[in-house]
Amino acid sequence: MLEVRSSGGKTFYQRYRDSRGRERQFKIGRPGVLTISQARRKARSVLAEAILGNDPQKEREELRLIPTFNEFVRDSYLPFAKNAKRSWKTDETLLRVHILRRLGSFPLDQVSNHAIADLLHRMRDAGYANGTTNRVLVLLRFIFNLAQKWGAPGSGQNPTTGLKTAADVCRERFLTTAEAQRLLSTLNDDANRGAACAIKLLLFTGGRRNEITHAKWEYVNWEQRTLIVPCSKSGRSRLIRLNSHALETLRCIPRVENNPYIFPSSVTGKPCPSLHFPWTRIRKRCGLTDVRLHDLRHSFASFLVNEGVSLYVVQGLLGHTQVRATQRYAHLSDQTLSDAAEVVGMVVVPPVAGDPLILANVASSRGTQN
Repeated sequence: MLEVRSSGGKTFYQRYRDSRGRERQFKIGRPGVLTISQARRKARSVLAEAILGNDPQKEREELRLIPTFNEFVRDSYLPFAKNAKRSWKTDETLLRVHILRRLGSFPLDQVSNHAIADLLHRMRDAGYANGTTNRVLVLLRFIFNLAQKWGAPGSGQNPTTGLKTAADVCRERFLTTAEAQRLLSTLNDDANRGAACAIKLLLFTGGRRNEITHAKWEYVNWEQRTLIVPCSKSGRSRLIRLNSHALETLRCIPRVENNPYIFPSSVTGKPCPSLHFPWTRIRKRCGLTDVRLHDLRHSFASFLVNEGVSLYVVQGLLGHTQVRATQRYAHLSDQTLSDAAEVVGMVVVPPVAGDPLILANVASSRGTQN
């Protein structure tokens, strides 16, 4: 049929009955764009589809229901993540900074494997590390898996299928004793006393950045020499053991009246979100430009292991639930490894009286024990 409206507008339609016997109407198009012959051919095609049991209008309605990727993230994913993931703010940042600018306008069923691969390629060309691009890919894979699980319109095959994460660079940077002493000297002279004390506690306790910067005075147990972390990375509470230097550092920090935090911002009164700027200044000043804040945690474990502390004890101090996670921090110095290798020779080679090598090994062993 041709609908002619009072405004003068005209539209071709084809009426049909769906598989349930309900009368439906399919909009074909306007005269001037379509000839009568073209409209009739399309009308016969629509009618044939209806006779075969398909519903052309329903397919069109389903396409209209498919949200854009931006709409799905805004209306479905982020509300879910805020309740289910402690790291939802990281997801929100990755989406806002890297993903939605390029993929947000696509309907969910049109986010293709090629589009995601192109996004990752552009990020690598812009100088982003493999760790960042891998987090983007993992997040996209998680979001599309959820869309399939929830039966979201347009959630067919996961478009991240076949895309692999890039090889992540495993950085192992441990402070030497001399570097640690140089760092402490620089921290003692730094004008930003709050940031300097927070960094000293990271080195003395092996705590994570947020565990220290978000700490409250009520979390400190001076008698038991502990700092409680109500919710650690594992999602459970844990205790940070405070040695004498850590306790002395805490005693030197002035309390801000009516503020529960140990390291509050002078502007907002809340914990500082980052130590990036003071740490960048401090590490440059003491010649440690390649050292990250998290490397202080690595170094804490390294110093303990090199002094013969059991990995299981180090595991407890770091708050790891699996010893395998602790092993990557268990860096042994060359001297420690060399001394350990000598033990085999002392065990399997029969000692000879007066042998200078044996005497030297015995002396070295006694010196280490002392």
